[in-house]
Amino acid sequence: MGLLGAGASNFRNALSALSRLGLNLLYPPCCMACHGAASALDALCPTCWRQVRFIERPYCERLGTPFAQDLGPGLLSPEAMADPPVWARSRAVASFDEGPVRQLVYRLKYYDRMEIARPLGRWMARAGAELLEEADLLVPVPLHRWRLANRQFNQSMALTSSISERCGVPVEAFALERVKRSAPQVGLSRIQRAANMQGAFKVPAEKRHLIAGRRIVLVDDVLTSGATSNAAARILLRAGAAQVDLLVFARVIIGDGAL
Repeated sequence: MGLLGAGASNFRNALSALSRLGLNLLYPPCCMACHGAASALDALCPTCWRQVRFIERPYCERLGTPFAQDLGPGLLSPEAMADPPVWARSRAVASFDEGPVRQLVYRLKYYDRMEIARPLGRWMARAGAELLEEADLLVPVPLHRWRLANRQFNQSMALTSSISERCGVPVEAFALERVKRSAPQVGLSRIQRAANMQGAFKVPAEKRHLIAGRRIVLVDDVLTSGATSNAAARILLRAGAAQVDLLVFARVIIGDGAL
């Protein structure tokens, strides 16, 4: 780049910075969760940040649930050994507690706060980096067409798009189809949730060639009992997927409650 080009580039950068400063003065950044003052757009305020229970190692390599102490790499939790999921590995950004994490999920899922999907997806891309490095394809957990018509958007698809922007793994939004209009999972027991999801998904015949032999990361907003993700992963594996991992924004940890 010549001196003229470099000067033009520096001018554009300076102009962009001034524009952002002007916008921040007119519309001060607010916390995504509580709407209090924040240091930047798409951020949490210090109080909400401290309330988030981020999930970091040491954790179960299969379920991604945190351990109280580090006993060495590659350990599995008793739950993972006693009742292993259909998917190979799962990762989550944070525990689904009361407070900021639950507020963010609800605002994205039920209140059409689509702008939240981009920062949450960025956090998910970091939390699931090891899965994404090996992935060939991202597949969002789909909504049934009637629920999609009611909500007008699929929060899992919004998160998947944000993750793909960050990591470059392609998205196949229609590789998985929800064919059963199942009852809401809220309030159901673990057994009832699994039964409710039987026959809920299919891979359309014209999409099977996209799935066969691929390492897939299934994307959803929250992991509770695992009934939905297990049902979706099972269908992808039956369609020929080489491996299915799971990446969510938040997950229920025993004692935290359920969505």
